[in-house]
Amino acid sequence: MGQRVQRLAAYAVILRGDRILLSRLAERVTKHELWTLPGGGVDHGEDPRAAVVREIYEETGLRAEVGETAHVFSLHLADTWRRGRRVDAHSVRLVYDGWVPADAPDPRVVEVDGSTADAAWQPIAAVLDGTLPTVALVGEALTVLHPERRQRIAAYAYVERDGALLLTRNSVLGPHPGVWTLPGGGIDHGESPPDTVLRELQEECGLDGKLGDLLTVDDHHFTGTAPSGRREDFHAIRIVYRASVADDTEPRVVEIDGTTDAVAWVPLAELEADAWQVSSLVRAAIAAARG
Repeated sequence: MGQRVQRLAAYAVILRGDRILLSRLAERVTKHELWTLPGGGVDHGEDPRAAVVREIYEETGLRAEVGETAHVFSLHLADTWRRGRRVDAHSVRLVYDGWVPADAPDPRVVEVDGSTADAAWQPIAAVLDGTLPTVALVGEALTVLHPERRQRIAAYAYVERDGALLLTRNSVLGPHPGVWTLPGGGIDHGESPPDTVLRELQEECGLDGKLGDLLTVDDHHFTGTAPSGRREDFHAIRIVYRASVADDTEPRVVEIDGTTDAVAWVPLAELEADAWQVSSLVRAAIAAARG
């Protein structure tokens, strides 16, 4: 039996749409193409969460965040080779849920002469069907790590004027970039829904509004990318109020680097003809207003 060697390492599963961020092992580690999760050994005295953030940067050039908890994977190889010698190896791997900003640049290897030769967003389907050669840990981690579950209560304004509806467009930081929706957003702790609507009208449209009656309450369940870049299993509860704004004012985006990048009055006739890409909330609100 070879010398006993035990190693503690930390990794992260980082997803974006239907892709996963992976690192390709260098030729000095394996002569064959083989991809793994970004991460690596935990230094003596180093916090595992700090270790995986450090390793992600060294291997991909991306600034990442990771969750508070990890899944633990254990691999015991009683007779294997490490650095040219025969060893009895035991690897303990901590795998965290991780994320990078939605507008992060393409990954690139930063470390020099390390164990990583390349970094890329790879199709999850290619991992699961074996088309992409990966270490077993990648598939095992995808099986047990699921998107963070989050429930959010938000309030919105239904503002109709001269046959047009006031809409805002999701930026690249939003859950559905390029999709138009009603002005509104998350209710802050201790904030009333009506106050939320008036605040969001000002932040997203630069308009002072006057609130009317409750129009509808709608909910939507989906998996998507949060503004932080984290992949979430998201349940949205959406409260919609009728509202009005002064006739002599025009909308403009006020918030900077937020989830809204455009605002416009959109003719209802065009929305009914599906000429605009809009959220399910817009359709539900129009139906309630017409009901």
